[in-house]
This record gives sequence, structure tokens and C-alpha cells, in this order.
Amino acid sequence: MDVSRSGYYRWMGRRGESNRYENNRALLGNLVIAEHKRHRTYGYRHLAKEIRIMTGWVFSNWLCHKVCKGLKIRSIARKPRVATKGEESLQYPNLVQNRWVANGPFEIVVSDTTQLHSRGRKLDLNLHFDTFNNEIVAYDAAKSVSGNSQPNHLAALRILLACKKKRGYAECETILHTDQGTIYGSHAYAEAHRGKHITQSMSRAGTPTDNPIAESMIGWIKDELYKDFGFATTEDPYQVLKVFVHYFNNLRLAYNLGYKTPVQYRTERGMK
Repeated sequence: MDVSRSGYYRWMGRRGESNRYENNRALLGNLVIAEHKRHRTYGYRHLAKEIRIMTGWVFSNWLCHKVCKGLKIRSIARKPRVATKGEESLQYPNLVQNRWVANGPFEIVVSDTTQLHSRGRKLDLNLHFDTFNNEIVAYDAAKSVSGNSQPNHLAALRILLACKKKRGYAECETILHTDQGTIYGSHAYAEAHRGKHITQSMSRAGTPTDNPIAESMIGWIKDELYKDFGFATTEDPYQVLKVFVHYFNNLRLAYNLGYKTPVQYRTERGMK
């Protein structure tokens, strides 16, 4: 077999023991299990990045994928469903047309609303994301009123306008893209941002693929709130939301930002 005498006896001496590759994979498996318990919604790429940052260990995403597969570890996040296309809004046409790349903050902001449940309570959560770095730039949560709370939407819009002004983007022309919800198309909503350099844009009716950033982000956010932050059982859902938004903007690594946080991505480019 062309094996040297010394090599043969080294093999005899370690036979039945794990080699360093097997030991490393076992160690990685333990790290993956621990990180998955903390963030059950993370996929293998996100788990790998978190472990690399935590340990300084260099290994490939593919190795992490094989370890996860061997341990039967998978993200428990929901998978999006493809919907059919609807009609264009006559009041506010789709100005974005799925061109989401922005050159700076507040060029394109997307918004959507979802309902959350916590200890028998229903809350409407309205969120605004900046497509430049997917940062949550405004949000508001209020007691659900048939899933259609106008004060909730208007409060989040006022927070968005205040955030633009505070960060020095009050004069920036912003496209605000939403679905064709009743409140987004209301006179009160239009008046609330009149003269504030906001231009409304709307998805086609019943076509969530026209607003993919908001739809996908809200899906991930709900999964993480329920499964990683215990939102369903908390006594103070508003405080949990406050903590989560800070985590999302300042601590949560984003794959499409090169595993940087939204705030880190923005500040590294010298933007407020």
C-alpha cells in the first residue's frame, strides 16, 4: 500500500480515536447547536457568520451547512408564498416597479402593517423600512381596531417625518411605497405628509411581490419576535418591540448587507 513504516505505526497508535478534522467538526456542531437555541430563525449562513465573529474561527458556509444537515438543524422561519398579480392603483401608481436600489437614505421607504398577538391581546404594528439599508426608520404599535387602525398608521408616518428631519434629510425627495390599504389611500394620510417631500407609490392590488422588502422583512420580524424574543408570552409587548427594533437596526447582521447591521452599513458610508 506504499505506507511508510513510521506512518503505519502512527496509525496503529491513534486507531479508534478521532482525528483533528472530526474533532473540529464536533466542536462546530456544539457551537451551531448553542447558536441555534438562541436564534432558531437563523439559516446556516447566518449561524456560520455569528460563530465566525464570536470565535474568530475560519470555516466555510458549506461546512456549516453540512454540520446543520447532519444535526437536522433548520431555520424555523416561514417561507414566503407566491401570489397572483392584481390591478394597478388609479390614485397612486407603482413608481418603483421593483427597482429597489437606493443611493442614499430616505430615497425609497416601504411600509406595511401586520397584526401581532401577545397573551390574548391583538396589536397592529406599522413599520417603515429604508431600502438603502433595510433599517427600521419608523414604527408604531397600537391596540388592534379590526386590523385597520388609522391612528397607528398616522403615528408611524409622523415618526418617519421626524426621523427624516432629525437626521438632516427633511428636504430629501422620498418615494413612500405601500400596498393599496384603505388608510394609505385616505385623504387624512395624504394630508399628513403634504409638503414634506413625500411621493406615494402603491403595489398592484393583492400583489405582495410588488412590495417584497416590507413583506419579507415583516415575515422574518414576526418569526424572531415570537420564537427568539418570547413576544407571545410577554407582559409588556411594547417594551419587547422597542428592544427588538434596537436589536434589528444595531445588532442584527444582515446577509444582503455583507453581514453588517443596518446602522453599521450606513455609518461606514459616512451617512447620517
